Amino acid sequence: MALLEVRDLHVFYGNIEALKGISLQVDPGQIVAILGGNGAGKTTTLRTISGLLRPRSGSITYGGKSLIGMEAHVPEGRRIFNILTVAENLNLGGYLIRSDRKLMDERKAAIYKLFPRLAERRTQLAGTLSGGEQQMLAIGRALMSSPKVLMLDEPSLGLSPILARSVLKTVREIAKEGTAVLLVEQNARQALAISDRAYVIEVGRVVLEGEAATLARDERVQKAYLGGFESVSTA
Repeated sequence: MALLEVRDLHVFYGNIEALKGISLQVDPGQIVAILGGNGAGKTTTLRTISGLLRPRSGSITYGGKSLIGMEAHVPEGRRIFNILTVAENLNLGGYLIRSDRKLMDERKAAIYKLFPRLAERRTQLAGTLSGGEQQMLAIGRALMSSPKVLMLDEPSLGLSPILARSVLKTVREIAKEGTAVLLVEQNARQALAISDRAYVIEVGRVVLEGEAATLARDERVQKAYLGGFESVSTA
């Protein structure tokens, strides 16, 4: 049984069907990438799994238990608190363990190890951080709750190539610790380089899936990268 499993998911915006039978799964310690062009349904997939959108049909299970209908409390985007320091933002991420100061400090230390730049700026106001540093802080805050599954929507968006590589490298380190990662990423080549498996979505349907290394060598996928995801459908 997969840790997170989606089966035959159909999602509508009004009368428009955005997801047309999406199925995927993520296991502990794996990075699974979702690739596709603009409007393919990548973010809609994450929002539906998160509970921000309700599917018309299909199933979403976590550890064998259905997630459909559960109330969502999901921070979207970076959504950091600009007037708080880096450390204070991390503290908010660990709200549920606030009574255990030792555990809180241990988790912050682990975040600072993953993102040394945050350690250097722990007393700095979050609103004064660069875009890349804010992205690191958003991921670090999410990790404070020690999630079993981490969903990331375009974590390298707007970052310099150096910072983008750094963030994605850290995502790989997070997975090595056992966290399942579901990744939507604009840089398909880098996403495949760090992922275990991947799904390619077009107009709400999965058109390709498999091991990330295999998909990276697939001629259809390579042409799509060069051509801006024109089409990789086998139909």
